[in-house]
This record gives sequence, structure tokens and C-alpha cells, in this order.
Amino acid sequence: MPAILVTGASRGLGLEFTRQYAAAGWRVWACSRATAPELEALAAASPTVTLARLDVTRHAEIDRLAATLEGEAIDVLLNNAGVMGGRDFAAGAGADQAFGQSDFAAWELAWRTNVVGPMKMAEAFVAHVARSSQRKIITLSSMVGSNTLNTSGGLYGYRASKAAVTAVMKSMAIDLLPRGILAAAVHPGWVRTGMGGPGAPLDVATAVAGVRRVIDGLTAAQAGQLLAWDGAILPF
Repeated sequence: MPAILVTGASRGLGLEFTRQYAAAGWRVWACSRATAPELEALAAASPTVTLARLDVTRHAEIDRLAATLEGEAIDVLLNNAGVMGGRDFAAGAGADQAFGQSDFAAWELAWRTNVVGPMKMAEAFVAHVARSSQRKIITLSSMVGSNTLNTSGGLYGYRASKAAVTAVMKSMAIDLLPRGILAAAVHPGWVRTGMGGPGAPLDVATAVAGVRRVIDGLTAAQAGQLLAWDGAILPF
């Protein structure tokens, strides 16, 4: 049975990743900062889903979980946990990320969650991934972090964090490929979640199904790329 570890599993994309991978017969380690009724119900109904309390900004928690899972093979490490910064789109994120309105505490939270968190997770769980048959480390990034595609400005903290984590995954792909591990960043699309808001064009199930296809078909030639949910390669 293949296994996946998903961070940020309590809502939105993370919850749907947990649901879809469990339905496909995977063992799922579903990690979240706090309990959530939907996630708990899913775990209760799915014998292959194991819940774990994990805040990716707390490195001691990451180390403890890695030690707890020592000896386990994790085919896919999915760094899904992420924050917009101070507020999600639904709560008007643009207002606190406009020039002259910067909330630098929110910048720091976005950096710790979106950039440092995935790097720490990768270092803590690389042995678990190396022990598996699929050997993949995936981080959800965003086309919002692409310098080439930025034509609207704003969202400074979020853009910077996503640009940075895409660069992190590029270097990671180069460093880990000799060990047979494929690393990549994936843009899940603009999705109707608490972060994406109700006006987003993609529903959660469609976005997650697309990302799963990208992960399943990931090749060495694609390692280090920024891949869209529909398989397109996006410029940095």
C-alpha cells in the first residue's frame, strides 16, 4: 500500500487530498495544527487514515513526528500547509498586502509556513521518502509567485513566499535526484477554498484530482519545475 503524508489536512485542499488518496487505497498520514470535525469524521470512516497534530512552523513537532514514524516508508511527502499571510482572499487579503499597508508579522508567518516549513519537512522526512518506492516530495506553490507572470503587483508577502519556495524546490530537485527522489513545486490553480475565496474558478475536488495526476505522472525531467494542476509547466 503506497503512503502519503499531507500537511495542512484539516480543511480545503489538504482535506480533499486526504479524502481522495484514502479512497484510492493509500495510507494517509493527515497532519494539521488543530482537530477539525470533517477530518476526524473522515479518519473514523477510513481505516487507512491516521491523524497527527503538526504545526509546520514548530520544528520540534516536525522532529517528533519524524521520530514517531521512523522506519515508515512515505511515497509522497505533500507540503500542502500554507497561509496567505494576515488574511485569506475571502477576508480581503489584498488590503493588508498592498504597498504602504504591509503587515510584517504576517510576512514572517507566511515565510515560516510557506518556505521554511516545507524545507524542514523535507529534511526531517527525506529518509522516509527514500525508503519508499515512489520517492516524491511535492510542495504546493502558486503561479502568484512567478515573476514572469506577475502583471498586477500587490500581495507582496504571499508572492515572495511562493517565489522563494519554488526556488527551494528547484534546488532540492537537483540535490535529491541522485538519490532517486523527485522534488517539484505544483500550482493547484485558483481554488474555491477559505484562502482562495468564493469567486475562484476551480472547485476543490477538480483541483486535487488534477494535482494527483501531476504527482502520479511526475518524471525526472519535470523535477524542479513549477507544474500547474493541469500538467502545464509554468515559468518562474
